Amino acid sequence: MAIRCGDVMRGLTTAMKHSHDIMLIKECAQLLEEEKQYSHAAALYDHAGNTEKAASLYIKLKSWLKVEALLPKINSPSIHIQYAKAKEAEGRYQDALKSYLKAQDYEAAIRLNLDKLDDIDEAVNLVQETKSIQGAKMVANYFQNSDDPTSAIKFLVMSLCYDEAFQLARKNGKLQLYGEILIQTSQARPEDFKSLALHFEGEKNHLLAGKFYFHAGEYNKAMSHLLRSGGSEEEENEAISIAIDAAAASDDERLSRRLIEFLLGETDGTPREPRHLFRLYMAKRQFAEAAKTAIIIAGAECRAGAYREARDVVRAMCVSLRGSRMPVPRDMRHAIALLHSYILVRTHVKRGRHDLAARLLLRTAADVTFFPTPQHQVSILTSTVIECSRAGLKHQAFHWARVLMQPEYRSQIDPKYVKKIESVVRHGAREPAAPAATSPCPQCGADLPVADLTCTHCEVDVPFCLASGLHIVKDDLTACPECDFPAILTEFVEILQEEGKCPMCGENVDYRRLVKIDDVAAYMDLSTSE
Repeated sequence: MAIRCGDVMRGLTTAMKHSHDIMLIKECAQLLEEEKQYSHAAALYDHAGNTEKAASLYIKLKSWLKVEALLPKINSPSIHIQYAKAKEAEGRYQDALKSYLKAQDYEAAIRLNLDKLDDIDEAVNLVQETKSIQGAKMVANYFQNSDDPTSAIKFLVMSLCYDEAFQLARKNGKLQLYGEILIQTSQARPEDFKSLALHFEGEKNHLLAGKFYFHAGEYNKAMSHLLRSGGSEEEENEAISIAIDAAAASDDERLSRRLIEFLLGETDGTPREPRHLFRLYMAKRQFAEAAKTAIIIAGAECRAGAYREARDVVRAMCVSLRGSRMPVPRDMRHAIALLHSYILVRTHVKRGRHDLAARLLLRTAADVTFFPTPQHQVSILTSTVIECSRAGLKHQAFHWARVLMQPEYRSQIDPKYVKKIESVVRHGAREPAAPAATSPCPQCGADLPVADLTCTHCEVDVPFCLASGLHIVKDDLTACPECDFPAILTEFVEILQEEGKCPMCGENVDYRRLVKIDDVAAYMDLSTSE
């Protein structure tokens, strides 16, 4: 009643004697607000725990110090927006910006950055982070007014203003840029791509017409243009790549057949690189055909002496097949075992592990015709003799030295090794050969020479260790966490501590990430299936 009669101080004093009664304090705060006693009302609201109401009244009074003291306790966007608007009206734009951001009013924050703070970088960052359509429109207008059509097109697309973006791009000769931006957005419509395709079709730019017909979902038209694109090797490769995507997306065997005929050279008499055919088969999940093509590609790399590249092609194919739970064909397993064994030799020689280098060279020498050129064959056989001699495998060194003395190889031996090889042949191996070291077959447990990859007891093909090249063992098994090829745990740890990289995939691997695998079946199943 004191408050209603205008005796505000008496009312406040009486109320505070009963400050523990929150309902009473709230009622008094409401009375004071009705009587336009905002300062006293705000103090009572704050005491009663209604911080937002208190802050709202302090904003009305422009009691900024009191508002700022309360803001950290407030989550209500409306209060922060009230404060931001008041600060903006006073010209304190940085304070206003902070509150707009706290209130998550990003459009107001973007507007403030553009109109008052002239901070285009921050406005752009906000648009990209928040995906605000209205904010993107504001940024696009800013760039148009600043004569920066490239950026304006980008932000018009972000704001879903496709027609305006198309017209601006056409006016400034940037339709290709507009198309690339469209491709990156998930909300573009087929008709937007079709407009681009029609434009480039009119200009007889077959690559871009085909590209945008593909994104419009008109695969037949896309294929027709892409196979006519011509131009530089780089442009043709891009056209073929898009054509492969179109063939896979269309699920139309006629389009696939057209593309295959083109790649094989049946259309114009010029066969294209097999890697394109490989990618087509992979895109269409025709793994058997892809595997055959991968072997062809690997053979071509081998003929060029690019054994690491050949290994990587076959490895990628193995990973794809395994990822699709498809069997890895035997010739592919054989190819990657030989290629990886040969690649590992240099690593083991550098580490001083001549025993491992010799075992792997014996494997490659036994199938030396896999390596297509006589020069490489002689190099492999020469390394085999030298490493076997270093490892004390005299019988094996003698055998391969005699092979090298055959007429088809002898003339091609590096002169600096001729006397060494002749000496091995001349002195022979006088002592009986030591029995080969063995370890259990992971499938049946029978003793199996450590470098053999086929068990004579159970006739299963045994996977090789990516680190040592020897066959894997059941009780010391792990796999690379990057490429998932199996390894002998102790050997892999040792090579990672020395090299830091997986010898198979080349990725950096911390040896502490390796996990001992108890179930060898998954790797055995993948390696024995036909």
